[in-house]
Amino acid sequence: MTEQHPSGGYILEELSVGMTAEKQVEITEARIQHFAEASDDFNPVHMDEEFASKTAYRGRIAHGLLSASIGSAVVGTILPGAGAIYLSQTLAFHKPVRIGDILIARVSVASVDPETARVVLTAEGYVGDDLVMNGEATVRVPRRRRPAKA
Repeated sequence: MTEQHPSGGYILEELSVGMTAEKQVEITEARIQHFAEASDDFNPVHMDEEFASKTAYRGRIAHGLLSASIGSAVVGTILPGAGAIYLSQTLAFHKPVRIGDILIARVSVASVDPETARVVLTAEGYVGDDLVMNGEATVRVPRRRRPAKA
């Protein structure tokens, strides 16, 4: 498992196919509430147990993009880390994530293009052994670190 680089981010030349990093986060009532406020998405399937209990999910579920944002946290803070800029992301959601679930967001380097400084990452989300989401991200990665401030 790849750890956060001491500088905060990997540069292009330090990345190789197969590098993998993950982050585990508990999905809480507070996270769902904060995400709803940040995104302005107050869909009752996320916010209202009575409403959600009458849906196909039989109860509240977390926002899909809340779960996906944990993968974004891996990209922005661990692999590649600070300096990585999202260019695109695909996502497929397979199972709902609920309050109390521990979401494991896992990101792996699938390819590195030294000409364009673009890196393709596979992204997966798990609750236990269940794949709840997956996709692919393309990010631009710095070729060198900024010099330390004097």
